[in-house]
Amino acid sequence: MTITNIDFAYICDMVRKHSAIVLDPGKEYLVESRLSPLARQEGFGSLQDMVDNLRSSPSGDLHRKVVEAMTTNETSFFREMRVFEMFRRAIVPKLLVDRASERSLNLWCAASSTGQEPYSFAILLREHFPSLNGWNITFIASDISREMLARARGGRFNQLEVNRGLPAHLLVKYFQKNGAMWEISPDIRRMVEFREINLIHAWPSLPRMDVISLRNVLIYLDLETKRNILSRIPSVLDPEGYLLLGGAETTTNVDDAFKAVALEGATCFRLREKSYLLRASVSRRLDKSY
Repeated sequence: MTITNIDFAYICDMVRKHSAIVLDPGKEYLVESRLSPLARQEGFGSLQDMVDNLRSSPSGDLHRKVVEAMTTNETSFFREMRVFEMFRRAIVPKLLVDRASERSLNLWCAASSTGQEPYSFAILLREHFPSLNGWNITFIASDISREMLARARGGRFNQLEVNRGLPAHLLVKYFQKNGAMWEISPDIRRMVEFREINLIHAWPSLPRMDVISLRNVLIYLDLETKRNILSRIPSVLDPEGYLLLGGAETTTNVDDAFKAVALEGATCFRLREKSYLLRASVSRRLDKSY
């Protein structure tokens, strides 16, 4: 199925409006490859027929399915291992000391896709930090796609997925083979709460996070949207917390509330004290105005 220039422009506008993902000219092939199966699944004879149906109503379930189909869900277990090493060797040990009195830890994986990233963090916590037993751990993993969230909650992965980044000894220890699929242990699955959250819309009430992983999200967004999302992070991230971004992402020249910090061969981002206090003060004033 091919797509016309007019229909491509319509899809680009719709996807950007609902997800902030920018589809540049020349990505017609990407739209065709991702939406053609959806068009057939929904019973349309062509992409144009499906786009005509989308135009006939301002919103609906089909709109959501199209946006989800255009969302990039590339992921793997322990992707960019140096980030997980930083988490294991520097971030968690520091948090164990800082949170010892309240014995609580809050984490948010803000683009969880099919679940490999949050489950990787959960496995790491279970494998290396037995002292966390008895702590109150809140681990939220979110995504825009209901389909991806359903798969993540199920905790079932095929052979190719477990072969990508997951060490053999962890596969044997934390997964059970069931037919052609590998199922993650209920203990690990219960550690993670999956929620539907669209980062460009209003965020739900969240606890103050010690770690926020926003990896490989900003690279798909325009500068204005990046700034909008990053500007809201200080309202959720603890003043002493850690923001994790993808290897090709940075807050430099995007939001000066953050500073880059090198730890154990990787880079994370932390709030500058003055920026946090200023935003907190503004937030309190806005709260009092309602």
